[in-house]
This record gives sequence, C-alpha cells and structure tokens, in this order.
Amino acid sequence: MVDGIVFQKPPVGPVKPARPVGRESAPAPRVIEGKDFSEVLRREIDKGEIRFSGHAEMRMRMRNISLSQEEMAKLNDAVDRAEAKGARESLILMDKLAFIVSIKNRTVITAVDEERMKENVFTNIDSAVIV
Repeated sequence: MVDGIVFQKPPVGPVKPARPVGRESAPAPRVIEGKDFSEVLRREIDKGEIRFSGHAEMRMRMRNISLSQEEMAKLNDAVDRAEAKGARESLILMDKLAFIVSIKNRTVITAVDEERMKENVFTNIDSAVIV
C-alpha cells in the first residue's frame, strides 16, 4: 500500500500456446547438402533472374538496346555457365552486344552495342562468355 492505494496483481492463469508446440506442428526444415545459408538465401530471393543496374539501364536506353525473351534466356544461360566456372565479373558477348555482368549478384553492370564495342577496352573482368 502506497499513500492509501492498494496494488494487487490481477489474477492470471497459466499461459497456453495458441497451437501445439513440438515436432508434430513444425514443418520439417529443408536441408540442402553442401550449400551455405547465404548462397541458398540469395538464390531463393533472386530465383535466377538477371537484374540491370541503373547505369546499364541508362546505357541501354541511350543505345536503343532492348532484349527479347529469347535473348534474356541466352543471357541467363551465359551467367549460369560463368557461375559454374567460378567467374566473378564476366564479359558476355551475345550477337552484336556486349555485357559486363557481376556474376555473384546476377546484375548487368553495363551494356555496349556493336558500334561502341570496337572502341572499348574491357577491364576488371575475370572471364568471357561468347553466346
């Protein structure tokens, strides 16, 4: 009692979970042998889709480069092949276009058309894929 006020704890019974807890209620975890968590998470989030950086999108607009679904499939395949070989930054040559791609992030960094390809020196790449 403080200054004439009596404090009482409200009656609280035992707390029960809303649903049963235990093995029978939890889904079995997915186990993927030989993969670390960050790699599995990245692949689940990306679902293998190629992204384009803001710079690449700007270059593609400036150079009137657009890709069909078939060309996107070729680009995806090229990135998959480079990834399988352990590449990090690749030059992907496809028809009359060149793409610099971050393989780890599956992101096109820049795109070059045939006319500008002749004038360019490609640096900071560790692999090339010709499609």
